[in-house]
Amino acid sequence: MTAVALTVAGSDPSGGAGIQADLKTFSALGVYGTAVLTALTAQNTRGVTGVHAVPAAFVGEQLRTLLDDVGVGATKLGMLGTADVVREVAAVLAQRRPGPVVCDPVMVATSGDRLVGADAVDAIRADLLPLTDLITPNVPEAAALLDGPAATSVEEMVEQARALLELGPAAVLLKGGHLGGPDSVDVLASGGDVVVTRRPRVATTATHGTGCTLSSAIAALVARGVGGPGAWEPVVESARDYLQEALEAGRFLGIGSGHGPVHHFARWWPAG
Repeated sequence: MTAVALTVAGSDPSGGAGIQADLKTFSALGVYGTAVLTALTAQNTRGVTGVHAVPAAFVGEQLRTLLDDVGVGATKLGMLGTADVVREVAAVLAQRRPGPVVCDPVMVATSGDRLVGADAVDAIRADLLPLTDLITPNVPEAAALLDGPAATSVEEMVEQARALLELGPAAVLLKGGHLGGPDSVDVLASGGDVVVTRRPRVATTATHGTGCTLSSAIAALVARGVGGPGAWEPVVESARDYLQEALEAGRFLGIGSGHGPVHHFARWWPAG
C-alpha cells in the first residue's frame, strides 16, 4: 500500500520552505504527499513581504474533505498563521487522527521575519501541543512557547526540552542551530529520556526551509513505518541524514540572492 503523508502549512513562492519544501521532501523519501494550505505568503530568499491567511473554516473544510477520502499515515503541521486556524486544526485532530502528528511551530522565517502573532502562539501552546506526537521547535520558537529567554547552552536546551514536554506533546526535538559553534546540537526528549546529538555544522547560506524539511522528512519516514511514537530516535537520525545531504548540496543550487534553499533532490540530480 502506498505510504501517504499530509502537510498542513503555508505556501512559499520561492519553493524552499512551506508546502513546497514539504511536498518535495515527501517525494524524495518515497511518500505520496497531500497538502492543506493555511496561508499564502509573498516571499523570496531575502525575506517575507506579506502573509494572507486562509480562513479557518476553509482550512477545516480542506482537512475534513481530504480525510473523508484519503488514508494518511503521518501528518506534519507547519505555519498555521492565526489563532483561529490553530484552533480549527486542533479541533479536526481531536476528532480524527491522520497518523502521528509532527508539529513544526513555524513562527519566524529564516530571514528573521515574524510570521505569527502572540495569540497564535498562545493557541499553539494551549490547544495544539497536547495533540502533538512530536514538536520540533528551534531555540527562538522554544523560547516563545515557554514565554522566556532563548537557551544559550546545551544544558539550557535540555531544561527547555523538558519544560516543553510539560505543555503536552509526547516528544520534543529541540533544534540548536541558532547556538552557533562548530557543531549543530539537537536535543530529543521523550518521557524520561533525553538524547543530545551533535553533527558538524555545514558552512552554507542555503538554509531556507531547513526546519520545514526536517519535520516533513520525519513525517515521511513515519508514514513509511520508520520509528514513530515511542521510538523517535531512529526516525529523527534518518531525517537528519537526509537534511545533512540536502544542506551540503544546497550551496550549489544558486537560487536567489539571500538564504537559498536546500537541495531536496540531491540524491537524484546534481546542482549547478
